[in-house]
Amino acid sequence: MHGKTVFITGGARRVGAAICRTLHAAGAQLMIHYRQSATEARALQAELNTLRPDSVALIQADLNDNANLPSLIQTTIRHFGRLDVLVHNASSFYPTPLGSIQETDWLDLMGSNLKAPLFLAQAASTELRRNKGTIIHIADIHGELPLKNYSVYSIAKAGLIGLTRSLARELAPDVRVNAVSPGAILWPESDPSFDDVSRQRIISSTLLKQAGRPEDIAETVLFLAAHSPYITGQILNVDGGRSIKI
Repeated sequence: MHGKTVFITGGARRVGAAICRTLHAAGAQLMIHYRQSATEARALQAELNTLRPDSVALIQADLNDNANLPSLIQTTIRHFGRLDVLVHNASSFYPTPLGSIQETDWLDLMGSNLKAPLFLAQAASTELRRNKGTIIHIADIHGELPLKNYSVYSIAKAGLIGLTRSLARELAPDVRVNAVSPGAILWPESDPSFDDVSRQRIISSTLLKQAGRPEDIAETVLFLAAHSPYITGQILNVDGGRSIKI
């Protein structure tokens, strides 16, 4: 990844921060997008720039504001001189039980999980073609195996899986497009339905009988970005085998 520039959405914390650390350790320059996590973003930038000065920059935006998306790509190219990898990690996640779904839920969940990846890819396509770059989406096993009470989120991630395959065809042969579908990696921060009993039930339903680590996703992203020149249009589940036993 030396000499490569990565734009990553939602990179300030949790899985996004693990991806940033892993790609940075492999030599990449990073433009880290965040929406509200300014404190975490600045701390991560300082941490990584201490290791390699001027290798990490930050950009703030609401990805649901479609008009701003091209400028995120343009700013990245102006700052680092190039763009090689687009990682879409940012995601809204909350329950929408049938009977309670509002249009605002649809717009928010579709916006961050599906609309933004499409329009960011469109904005970045010329530069990525020039550099024989790659796009990596962070999907979810529930895009193929819907999660109860999360219908809108599951639909959005199903769309992201479809978008991954569509973009792989649209951008071939110059740009590779793949997705990583996590299973149980980190638990939601604001949903009480994921209590200790529910968590243990989920872990028990995986073949490996354990939750994953953010680094499992980050290392898979690095593999797809740097070590898989003949892989495109693929959805790689990183889920301890849960998707074949759920």
